[in-house]
Amino acid sequence: MPSPRLRIAAALTAATLMLAGCATRSDGFSDGRLDVVTAFYPLQYLASRIGGAEVSVTDLTKPGAEPHDVELNPRQVGRVADAGLVIYLKGFQPAVDQAVAQEAADRALDISTVVQLLPAEEHSHEPGEDEHAEANGNADPHVWLDPLRYEQIAQAVADRLAQIDPQHADAYQSRAAATKEELKDLNTTYAAALKTCQRREIVTSHAAFHYLADRYGLTEVGITGISPEAEPSPQRLAHVAEEARATGTSTIFFETLVSPKVAETIAREVGAKTAVLDPLEGVTEAGADYFTVMRTNLNALTTALGCSS
Repeated sequence: MPSPRLRIAAALTAATLMLAGCATRSDGFSDGRLDVVTAFYPLQYLASRIGGAEVSVTDLTKPGAEPHDVELNPRQVGRVADAGLVIYLKGFQPAVDQAVAQEAADRALDISTVVQLLPAEEHSHEPGEDEHAEANGNADPHVWLDPLRYEQIAQAVADRLAQIDPQHADAYQSRAAATKEELKDLNTTYAAALKTCQRREIVTSHAAFHYLADRYGLTEVGITGISPEAEPSPQRLAHVAEEARATGTSTIFFETLVSPKVAETIAREVGAKTAVLDPLEGVTEAGADYFTVMRTNLNALTTALGCSS
């Protein structure tokens, strides 16, 4: 049996090794797979689809949570610190920005650097709702709702994965190519379906659909601006109601992760109905993904706008 002195020495050696392990940053791989951390659903979807079995993806925004104001716990910050790649959108989630700046500045992909962002709509300037846009030069973050811009992000994700993990570069690029082809097809479907419609204005609970409207020649009228939880002023409500009446709007759209009360108020005032238009900031329905939600959105739009097939 080892002497007490030997047992103490062994324990001290083990403790030293454990401390050394904690102090040493991970190489970004676990069990042979690249650890990827994503900030919210559309980025998680691309990382998982393009990364395949070669990556392990952790999303910082839980399903059903509103991503604009996400807060990170110490475990999540640790995930950021240990990741081989963090994919985020600077200016959209301040807590994620801070964690990346402190823990992963050299291992992050900011998608705002690979795709041109549109400016936030001017009517978003209600008290308390400018902070998200201002953090990124007053830009609108909802870029994934344009399939062709989302395609650019897909390629950037594949390129960065291939750079970090060249052993699986061909697999990443192959999956990205398939994803991009499906996004091209989605864009073609949207363009054809929305080409001829009785109306071209969409009234939404918050201004998340600027990119979609810009791509397909629609006009978005947001009840609130970039932040979905902001309270619209009485003046803004009156203005939206006036526009809805003037354009013959038959449907006021609300989204899945926030209360529909404001949209319902406008709908009652102008004699319209309500329907869901999902900004795809998170997916809660089992079996749903980016493409199924985008197709459901298209059905809602063609119905509301009176589009001919």
